[in-house]
Amino acid sequence: MPNPQPLDYATLEAAARWYVDLREAAPDEAVREAHRRWLERDARHVQAWERLARLHDKLGQINPAVGRPTLAGARAKRREVLKILSILLMAGGAGTLAWTTTPLPSLMADLRTGTGERRRLRLDDGTQLQLNTATAVDVRYSNGLREVRLLRGEIQIVTARDALARPFVVHTPEGSIRALGTRFVVRSEAGCSQVSVQEHAVEVRNTSFAGTAVRVEAGQQLSFRENTLEALQPATPQADAWTQDMLVANDWRLGDFIEELQRYRPGHLGCDPAVAGLRISGAFHLGNTDTVLDNLTATLPVRIRRFSRFWASVEPV
Repeated sequence: MPNPQPLDYATLEAAARWYVDLREAAPDEAVREAHRRWLERDARHVQAWERLARLHDKLGQINPAVGRPTLAGARAKRREVLKILSILLMAGGAGTLAWTTTPLPSLMADLRTGTGERRRLRLDDGTQLQLNTATAVDVRYSNGLREVRLLRGEIQIVTARDALARPFVVHTPEGSIRALGTRFVVRSEAGCSQVSVQEHAVEVRNTSFAGTAVRVEAGQQLSFRENTLEALQPATPQADAWTQDMLVANDWRLGDFIEELQRYRPGHLGCDPAVAGLRISGAFHLGNTDTVLDNLTATLPVRIRRFSRFWASVEPV
């Protein structure tokens, strides 16, 4: 019998989420079937679930919440998942490593998605919030302000009219975006934030020059760092395609396309410099990145070299 594979943080977190979901008062058959498919996809999923079973007595001390239609309920669920996850990590001897390699603010965020996961939520005031892959956000509503803090990743906001007329502000590590009755996408990574506006407008301030606001209109986008604001640019077409589970490329370099696809795929995905300059256009479904990669070989002089389920490279034929 082969030795058990090491269990990574993402797999253990997924197992903890499934445990919480299945402890609902009455999980329906669709949830149970989705869980069965998750177990079948990877031997490590079964290992993680077996570890949960061995820890049943400890896990039974965590009381499940019943019904979570509100943001407060989502936070309660997140707390349950984190408690179970911490028990799993310590049981496997990986606790110290996981807690030091995962940014703590993201780990403790109100709302999170894993690699390749996307979520759609309705906030207490009716605002629609969508989280893209590998995203973490905090939500804070007070009597005078509605705030979303994007810790990492990418979100789309469609603001609702607020009965209390409270401003709606998205914070990133690089600055803040104030909505002016609008639909927009915000992305933050590697010390840079970008806002792309689909409807109405927003005002952007970066951290170092908070007194200076730049208005970004529908059809425009703006990138900014803590101490710099770049020039306004036309919004990237289909910047919100991910909300429909699509990745749309319009004459992209293949290297840039692979870098973007990597965001939705666990493990390593590389591109040989010899083919990185090839151009690619098209609409690609993000539900199965293996299929996206296979489709590249039908239209470009490339092959996909797979070393494992979590290590692939695009190379010349």
